[in-house]
Amino acid sequence: MLHGFGVSRFLWSDQVEKLGQAGYLAAAPNQRGYAAGARPDPADHASYRIPHLLADALAIVAALGHGDRRFHLAGHDWGGSLAWHLADQYPDRIASLTILSRPHPQAFNRAIDLPDGEQKRRSAHHTRFLDSQAGPDNLADDARWLRTRLKANGVPGEKIEQHLSVIGNPQAMEAAPAWYRARGVRHDPTQPTKVPTLYIWGDADDTVGHTAAKGTGDFIAAPYRFESLPNVGHYPSDQAPDRVTALMLEHLALYPA
Repeated sequence: MLHGFGVSRFLWSDQVEKLGQAGYLAAAPNQRGYAAGARPDPADHASYRIPHLLADALAIVAALGHGDRRFHLAGHDWGGSLAWHLADQYPDRIASLTILSRPHPQAFNRAIDLPDGEQKRRSAHHTRFLDSQAGPDNLADDARWLRTRLKANGVPGEKIEQHLSVIGNPQAMEAAPAWYRARGVRHDPTQPTKVPTLYIWGDADDTVGHTAAKGTGDFIAAPYRFESLPNVGHYPSDQAPDRVTALMLEHLALYPA
């Protein structure tokens, strides 16, 4: 289970516990740059390019003792971007795909190119993170910008503090935007996804609009389920953990590894 920007492995706390109780080996790491022990120099953008991030995920699977066996994959936000790419490059390795709050790359690119500019406005922070001052700005005034954004998306206060325990320091907050600086604004293209996919989107998500979310189904060449959660923001597993867990358990049971 791969987390995205502004949060941490704690995003998946409920799912790790409940999936473990259901008999799954569930893992949710702090990703490259977020983890103090896996933080290349953020100024070296090449160290944060997608091939390295994908290799990290596969290395973690191997370290868990799974070798080259099939596994279930879940991703949120930037972790969702990586999950789409892993499913694109290694469809035979992945039994099922669960995505939170991150449209298929082709759906995202199509939406961001629309003349109405809605998705481009929602994704304006991607460009903002390319600025060298983004890290300090995100942490200024006791991380006011990040706290405000997480709270506006329904993240409970205790979860905000957990995430800040990982990302609320200058070293981590400098590494997190390096992901964006290594990629730029647009998502790298992928082929239609050939892995059974569950896509969970909160209809109050401030960064992903309806067009990109609904359009994801156009790029799935496998069994597909789209779940729109009413009044839920960009971090469904923090805001509606029981619902996300229940959906994941249903999905994983349909496509055993």
